[in-house]
Amino acid sequence: MRMIHYSFLAAQITLMMLCVSGCQRAAAPSSATPASDASPSDASPSDSAASEPTQETTAASDHDHSGWWCVEHGVPEEECALCDPSLVATFREKGDWCDKHNRPDSQCFTCHPENFTAFAARYEAKYGHQPPQPTE
Repeated sequence: MRMIHYSFLAAQITLMMLCVSGCQRAAAPSSATPASDASPSDASPSDSAASEPTQETTAASDHDHSGWWCVEHGVPEEECALCDPSLVATFREKGDWCDKHNRPDSQCFTCHPENFTAFAARYEAKYGHQPPQPTE
């Protein structure tokens, strides 16, 4: 019984590692284009706040943005302001912004860990299992 449990656990870990590493390698050639196009569209009142999403976008551009889920940040790709700085202004206008962590407050799992539960429920409804934990 324990052997089956350990085998299942090892298979899950291996699968998760393959998914994460496979996405990162596949996006490397095309990662420069989104980051360079995204920089000018991030117009925000604070210069320091405007530059940080761009830096995070550069760091996050190692993954493939064509999927539905942003593994690095734990939200759907189309809602990920850390990967798509053009969304920052919209979140700021709504008052949905965490200045401390420079991300939408609704996506700040450091200040509001309970918010990840809502995003995880959407992922589970779509795929039938829990999403991977955000890596950033």
